[in-house]
Amino acid sequence: MLTVRSSENAATCEGSSRREFLRIGGLGLGGLCLTDLLALKAKAREGDVYNFLRDKSVVMLNLQGGPPHVETFDPKMTAPSEYRAMYGEVKTSLPGVTFGSHFPMLGKLAHKMAVVRSFRHGNGSHASASALVAAGGNSTGACMGSVYSRIAGLTNGKTGLPNNCLVVPAAAGAKYKDLRSVSERVTSVGNLPKSLVPFDPSKGGAILNDMELNLPEGRFENRRGLLYEIDELKRGADSTLASADLLHQKAFDVILGGVTDAFDLSKEDPRTLERYDTGMYTIPKGLAKKKKNGKSIPGFSPVALGKQMLMARRLCESGCGFVTVTSTGWDMHGNAFGIDDGMPVLGPAVDKAASAFIEDCAARGLSEKILLIITGEFGRTPKINTKGGRDHWGNLCTLAFAGGGLKMGQVVGKSDKLVGQPAEDLVTTNMLLGTVMNVLFDPGQVRLLSNIPDEVKKAVVDAKPIPQLV
Repeated sequence: MLTVRSSENAATCEGSSRREFLRIGGLGLGGLCLTDLLALKAKAREGDVYNFLRDKSVVMLNLQGGPPHVETFDPKMTAPSEYRAMYGEVKTSLPGVTFGSHFPMLGKLAHKMAVVRSFRHGNGSHASASALVAAGGNSTGACMGSVYSRIAGLTNGKTGLPNNCLVVPAAAGAKYKDLRSVSERVTSVGNLPKSLVPFDPSKGGAILNDMELNLPEGRFENRRGLLYEIDELKRGADSTLASADLLHQKAFDVILGGVTDAFDLSKEDPRTLERYDTGMYTIPKGLAKKKKNGKSIPGFSPVALGKQMLMARRLCESGCGFVTVTSTGWDMHGNAFGIDDGMPVLGPAVDKAASAFIEDCAARGLSEKILLIITGEFGRTPKINTKGGRDHWGNLCTLAFAGGGLKMGQVVGKSDKLVGQPAEDLVTTNMLLGTVMNVLFDPGQVRLLSNIPDEVKKAVVDAKPIPQLV
């Protein structure tokens, strides 16, 4: 017996409510009552004229703390030494374009990327800038993943997977539980319902908390226990499902298949796991003792980042529409990490994990279907400070894209001579919002929806994408 209940009536992309999709019982002789609903939906889709979803996904790699735009994708080696990239530059596959020296693998894939060198919002405060970028400045204040799930539905109608997921280091395994993530800064639902908070597999969440599996108290905090109980349920139902028709099989997979397999990295080819692995990028011994705020440094280790990005790909491949991946440690003033000691640890990890993701998507034919965004809450001061770091700077920020069917192989915008201000082609948070929403939705069809709040609809319909990308 599996019972899934919810009092939330958020509509899915096919017009059914979350209550309908999650009200399932009687796994046995009576079959799954969901099968009737699936049969109706299959017929309804045949005449569906409002196909507002583009069958694409977005992965936002959020470098928490504020990645230095100079050391990432705008090294500006023509600037004076105290402004240009501390570690120099590396050539890319695009003629005349260079990245920071810690990104050689991404440099070889620059023709598959679009780097923005004129992204500015002007906010230099961690919490509010994080929320601003995550929301794309939309008036609800909700992160873009929550806006997406308010329109598309909390779960994917085909796989049952949550449509909006958060992948923090702890999601990659129990041994990463002590690594930091300030996820609340990038997962706000603003004035939208709390049920739209991104699903965090490291903690359970609203969707898993609705699943009554007769587990002991605290069951959803133990991911391994949850997966074990679901697997036991699967094995116990094998004999019943052996003779079930296609819709019965699909109904079972909706509830159990998508919720477990997408999070299980052991199903990957060992060579794929190795390609993503960032376990070698560890904090140098003794560094924490040398720094004023050194106690926080071990929590910034990027050893889980590769697995986080691999999980993000698996989630998208299984039907999740929006995934936020967090990587901390980028607040490089010099008190804890600076540019001098932070970039050699964090930079290579992002280089390996993000390049593995781009190559993996290409090999699987997913480049057009998954958009990767690399960004953070703001950039960092163009001039290096006396501690070997850079301070908060909202006048130029790191922003790069890969895939999603957008126009790749280009640099958008230009910074000034001291890499502190946009010199041309300003890109705003609203343009970031418009780019993401145009990848995920057909705005013209969203405009016709009657069951979406006007403020949410406005976030999709009125935001304009970065023109060079579309």
